[in-house]
Amino acid sequence: MKTVIFGKKNIETVMLLHGGGLSWWGYRRAAEILAERYQVVLPILDGHAGSDRDFTSIEANAAEIIEFIDNELGGRVKLLGGLSLGGQVTLEMLAQRGDICENAVIESALVIPSQVTAALLPSSLKMSYGLIKKEWFARKQFASLRIPDELFEDYFRDTKEISLENMTAFLTANQKYELKSSVKETSARVYVFAGGREIGSVKRSAELIHSSVKDIAIEILDGLYHGEFSMRYAEKYADKIMDICGGK
Repeated sequence: MKTVIFGKKNIETVMLLHGGGLSWWGYRRAAEILAERYQVVLPILDGHAGSDRDFTSIEANAAEIIEFIDNELGGRVKLLGGLSLGGQVTLEMLAQRGDICENAVIESALVIPSQVTAALLPSSLKMSYGLIKKEWFARKQFASLRIPDELFEDYFRDTKEISLENMTAFLTANQKYELKSSVKETSARVYVFAGGREIGSVKRSAELIHSSVKDIAIEILDGLYHGEFSMRYAEKYADKIMDICGGK
């Protein structure tokens, strides 16, 4: 597994998992702020540009990151967080090993499967995949994601490097993921965030997660779209993480 690390080696580690089709750079600004207090580890999820493995499943990626934490970070981290696909991997880690972290932050994670969308994805991606390498198309996609403008070059460079097979695999898995019942056994304090302007299934997913975990807080962020909290409002996101960790 490939990672990007901010800050000095520290017993207190924050690990953040990026969204599907993105990479570690989505958390760059937040990591720079958090690195003043914590070691910040940003894994590159399987199947993404710069990773060393193809994407097979959310479950396999979660197990791989747990193994990394066991081998490199003493078996537990201060906080584990994730956006969208990264949020699903985070939830799966909590389901597989409930004590893997002290705190967990889940942002915009879909846990209500959409089998219809999952079934349609392979054919639609096959037809549009060639456009990914066109800058005009990338700019349209980028604008729809509401990612800060300064991240376009990172986005365009890395999106072009994702194979059709990997993109199909992780986007389909994203649409099919279902919350495991074992997540209720986690000892972590869990915080769930979703934007007020997100699609209904993401907001309903936040409510489902909220009802499935014992020690949990939920916040619907008025006026925000998918992923905006951590990427467009990185300073507020970092402040929230420091509040959660008790380090601000």
